[in-house]
Amino acid sequence: MDYDKLKIKLEILSDAAKYDASCASGTAGKRKASAQDKKGIGSLTGGTGICHSFTPDGRCISLLKILMTNNCIYDCHYCINRISSDIRRARFTVQEVVDLTLNFYKRNYIEGLFLSSGIIKSPDYTMESMVRIAKSLRLDHGFKGYIHLKTIPNASPELQAEAGLYADRLSINVEMPTEISLAKYAPEKDQGNIHSSMNKLRDKITEHKLDRSHSGRKLPRFSPGGQSTQMIIGADPSDDKIILQRSVQLYNDQKLRRVYYSAFSPIPDASEVLPLKPAPLIREHRLYQADWLLRFYDFQLDEILQGTKDNMLELHHDPKMAWALNNRHVFPLDLNAADKSMLLRVPGLGVTSVNKILSIRRYGSLSWHDLVKMRLPLDKLKPFICVRDYKPPLHLLDTAHLSEMMRKPEQIELFG
Repeated sequence: MDYDKLKIKLEILSDAAKYDASCASGTAGKRKASAQDKKGIGSLTGGTGICHSFTPDGRCISLLKILMTNNCIYDCHYCINRISSDIRRARFTVQEVVDLTLNFYKRNYIEGLFLSSGIIKSPDYTMESMVRIAKSLRLDHGFKGYIHLKTIPNASPELQAEAGLYADRLSINVEMPTEISLAKYAPEKDQGNIHSSMNKLRDKITEHKLDRSHSGRKLPRFSPGGQSTQMIIGADPSDDKIILQRSVQLYNDQKLRRVYYSAFSPIPDASEVLPLKPAPLIREHRLYQADWLLRFYDFQLDEILQGTKDNMLELHHDPKMAWALNNRHVFPLDLNAADKSMLLRVPGLGVTSVNKILSIRRYGSLSWHDLVKMRLPLDKLKPFICVRDYKPPLHLLDTAHLSEMMRKPEQIELFG
């Protein structure tokens, strides 16, 4: 093996993969080894993961995140790997990706693989090679680590179905928030084909979640971590309302595990139809926060967009704080009396802390000392709550003053 050439390929194809954000921790759980395969490579102690991110139980783990090739027959304007782009090209063989994954795992650098690819020759040709990689890892080498495959929309249903047997998660990128934008910036791609592929994966995932088939035999695992997608933000004129409406539709119709938002950033050798300036990263962050409120905090889209200008999320405050400032009549909220749905609307309280509050309330009323012991963000909470021995002073109840006071640098994280 020519390790110098392999090193160059890895440099090119790992760098090319950084533009794909739709790679995340799933909840597929641990792959069980059979009685004949108790020593499978890559078994995790629980959960699955994403490159340099966190599993649902809080563990930070890594994936080898690469493209199989950055050669592509498509000419999507926003993609650095498009056919008209003047970049260095490289392509891994199937065996090279298998060997890299195993060698990186054995050196404890990674706990799994995220694999995407440019389209070479045809969607079927590309998808077949990616499936061969996952299949070889699972069957030839007993690999039990996490595998996330990027599905090619126009590939045959048979190849997509086979991919789900070996991958923990599958993803298909919708790319743009609207069909008009997709046609403008990715003329070879079709929203109908993307939706059709998503629907087929959704139905397969649902079918395999059933404990038993009609024949009475247990079905094999099929993409147990579900499917996800990615939208590019700021390359087209879509406002945040259009983007979030699209996300809600995808969650409802395709039962996606996650929608990822990728702020547009000008790329080398950029197409002339693209904006010259990057989208603000804080906008991407606000969309993630709004997405979280929609999925886990029982917010409705019109509530999140309440008081916004031009249907764009406020950048100075996170969406929950913005809602609270627009609804000061609701606060201060009595933590000893409010129900769970209202507690979740308090800035600074997340699902875990709300559940703790409800648990404590079963045995007595909360005091300020209880909140201190829970290590809650008290400065953020003060204007919005009251407990047995605390009520906010009058100056904290002034909305204008409070809005300015809460405009301070924040870490890039989801709520509390």
